[in-house]
Amino acid sequence: MPLKLDLKTGVRLVINGAVIENIGPNTKLLVHNESSILREKEILSADDSATPASRAYFALQCAYMFPHEKEKYLEIFKQLLDDYSKALPSSAEIGKSISESLEEGKLYKALKGAQELVRHEASIVEGMRQTTEDATGEYLPEAGDDIGNRIDN
Repeated sequence: MPLKLDLKTGVRLVINGAVIENIGPNTKLLVHNESSILREKEILSADDSATPASRAYFALQCAYMFPHEKEKYLEIFKQLLDDYSKALPSSAEIGKSISESLEEGKLYKALKGAQELVRHEASIVEGMRQTTEDATGEYLPEAGDDIGNRIDN
């Protein structure tokens, strides 16, 4: 089934490792074959990957975008996911879902699950921030959800 993409001016996406940017008015693309496609809002840079969940997402993103190094990045991802799940057992269902997608060979679906992992982490950090603020009565800046918010939209 073809994938229809509607790109606004200035929006970038990656198709099979090639960065494409729409430099004109809105553009519509129809992709007829299987391709590795990520929209700009789904892409994290290495610099943006500063938290455990975002590092796991980044490794999985690399496995998706660079199939010639897929196994290397999947090993890194699996270790990061395992470490994250041990540290935060509340993420077990998310990790299980991601692992099932990987076993089925559905890398993009696994990547969407990894976005959920980033949102999970952001909610844990926000809960801790709120608890600390309630206990101390001091306002604390919002948790660094920029990454979670970006891949959410």
